[in-house]
Amino acid sequence: MATTDTTTLQALQGRFPAVTTSEFRGQTRVVVPSESLYDVLAFLKNDRGFDFLSDVTCVDYLNYRDAKDRFGLVYILVSTLTNERLFVRSFLNEPELAVPSAVPLWEGANWLEREVWDMFGIKFVGHPDLRRILLPPEYTAHPLRKDYPLQGRGERHNFPVLARNSA
Repeated sequence: MATTDTTTLQALQGRFPAVTTSEFRGQTRVVVPSESLYDVLAFLKNDRGFDFLSDVTCVDYLNYRDAKDRFGLVYILVSTLTNERLFVRSFLNEPELAVPSAVPLWEGANWLEREVWDMFGIKFVGHPDLRRILLPPEYTAHPLRKDYPLQGRGERHNFPVLARNSA
């Protein structure tokens, strides 16, 4: 797997000075302020050739030692032409858990963003169909948050019981 080209990082930091970069175990990571996240993603796709969105996920840093922010939104971008891979992170804190949707850039972001919404409660503004994808619509919590109890909150009482012969 190729690391990210230094010209990509230089171009990114030249255009967005607030972006910071680091490398860990051969993986290049950039941290982007949430207010410029969409512009950075658009720049990486349109100007730097990151044509494949491999994943969108989230990390809850609640109770992590030295963590300054609650949630870390992670986009994994790949250039299929140069084999570059880049991890783009943006940090969010309550109550502002919203970023612009990346669906206009990569259609594949559709279900990935829905999963992050479902599990963590991060809203993607402008998403064409932001609704639960893994849990029933009646479910009111986001179970991958670190403050979600291991035994759940008793949400099962909200769901109808299905008998085996009616399922």
